[in-house]
Amino acid sequence: MNIYVSNLSFIVRDEDLREFFVEYGEVSSARVITDKATGRSRGFGFVEMPDDEAARKAIKELDGGTVDGRAIKVTEARPREEKSNNRSYANKW
Repeated sequence: MNIYVSNLSFIVRDEDLREFFVEYGEVSSARVITDKATGRSRGFGFVEMPDDEAARKAIKELDGGTVDGRAIKVTEARPREEKSNNRSYANKW
């Protein structure tokens, strides 16, 4: 299961994120998303856990928890929406 974690402190790194979830079961990957230009954390990340039951337990217990003084939000990740390059202009001429 892919898990979305938001409202992370800007000092949280990939390994920190992994550590939050590893006590609930195997973690396939943990990644804090960073800004491409600055390399600074964007305050959210994704955790992949192969065992859905363990993932649901982690979501239930970690959602609303406090990390570095911030209440984190933990939910099942939704599929990424495709971006459309079609731009409509109301008045082209």
